[in-house]
Amino acid sequence: MKEINSIVKTSFFKKIFIKICRILGYEIIDQSSFYVPTQKKSLNENLNIQGKKSITLPLGETKVSRKVKALTIIYRSCTNINMLTQNKKRLFDKEKSEYTFRSLNSIIVSLNQAKKSFPQIEFDVVIVDYNSKKSDLDQMQKQLNKSYFKNSIISLNLNEFKDKIKKVNAENKDVTENQMSNMSNIHKSLLIAKNQCKDLVYFVEDDYLHQQEAIREMIFAYERIASQTNRELILCSTDYPYLYTKIDPTNIFLGSTKHWRVVGETLCTFLTSLNILQKHWDKFISMCQFEHYPFEQPLHDIYKSEYCLSPIPSLALHCTNVNSIYGLSPTMNWKKIWDENENY
Repeated sequence: MKEINSIVKTSFFKKIFIKICRILGYEIIDQSSFYVPTQKKSLNENLNIQGKKSITLPLGETKVSRKVKALTIIYRSCTNINMLTQNKKRLFDKEKSEYTFRSLNSIIVSLNQAKKSFPQIEFDVVIVDYNSKKSDLDQMQKQLNKSYFKNSIISLNLNEFKDKIKKVNAENKDVTENQMSNMSNIHKSLLIAKNQCKDLVYFVEDDYLHQQEAIREMIFAYERIASQTNRELILCSTDYPYLYTKIDPTNIFLGSTKHWRVVGETLCTFLTSLNILQKHWDKFISMCQFEHYPFEQPLHDIYKSEYCLSPIPSLALHCTNVNSIYGLSPTMNWKKIWDENENY
């Protein structure tokens, strides 16, 4: 009888202690049962508390001083142009619209998952489309209607930007019509971000398939690393193969489920903050007015003074030709992520 009373008392005091720790913001780890009683979670679950703290075992807790308040995704689409600068076929050899629809589906799925984890964050998606046929636009709207966030589709007016583009590029060649439409779409996307974005903005092209945890990981990683470094960031969702073609020194950070390394080059799919956008506005816009070589050179110049990070392993798959160094991310199940987004 005494032994039973002792167990009851121990259990009672343990519950009281857990409640006190929870109120004070402390975490308790029961390593014998692989459990965190203050959060009622297993040790292998996500222990981060958005906007408050990032927890990584065994390193412990990082206080979040840079809280994410909103995320706008600007999705640049064009279903009638297969490849911007190449005639090669893409992985899986489908019509361009199929990549657009599956990519959009992957973003919607990832955002819907993120919305459940971050009910306080304001999410919205803006599609900036150039010259896609009406049935394709209807399909994209149908997909957006399944989402839990604000959304809209804007049709690009090429004449609004065409006269602002220099007709001869850095290689002393004429700028192609396809490239002009691309530069105009980027220009329109930047203006939307500058005028509508409240915090973070993710610029993404319509041939990137995202893992379900992609948006959530980017938000957790942004809060953690920005708080650690006390600076705004640029995050690239993709671990490009070209990053492994040369040996560069780098810095490695921990996110929630991925490692993040500092990189000096990306393509035009990246996440950043309104603060970074305003700070480097002239460089961002220069990419839309003159075709540099490489095209993304203004971004690379920005990365000389700002942290740009990409995940290891990748959070997204760039669906280019199988031999492209800008495409298939290493150690990633390409077929799986393609099949997961079939039913859009």
